[in-house]
Amino acid sequence: MRRWLEDLEARQGLDHLTARSRQLVIGSYVVLLALMLYRGVAIQSDGSNVGPLVAFVLPLVLFLPSILARRARGHAWLAFVSLLYFAQGVMVASLPGEMLRGGLEALVSLSLFTGCTGYARFRSRQLKARQ
Repeated sequence: MRRWLEDLEARQGLDHLTARSRQLVIGSYVVLLALMLYRGVAIQSDGSNVGPLVAFVLPLVLFLPSILARRARGHAWLAFVSLLYFAQGVMVASLPGEMLRGGLEALVSLSLFTGCTGYARFRSRQLKARQ
């Protein structure tokens, strides 16, 4: 795997791979945030209890400064958090009538994980190469 990634870096270039990983992170992040907002709003029926909305959205919002500042370490931590959303999506997909929503959540969170790990690797190598 390491050799494959090094060959990919040599062929494509770190700048290109970093930019593509960032695009994947931003796209997946926005879609996952929208899914969590939808789920939080759908759970609170009377509008008075904002607990579920905060519980679904807050972990993602906490990483927004790291994404905007393009910090590799923040992206690495977001990759770990995205695995929690993946597990949640798989569990929701096993519920009757929720397969589509849970499957979409699992797929988007897996996409976020892939983008974050790629960005963390390529960005850190990019920064080391510039020093």
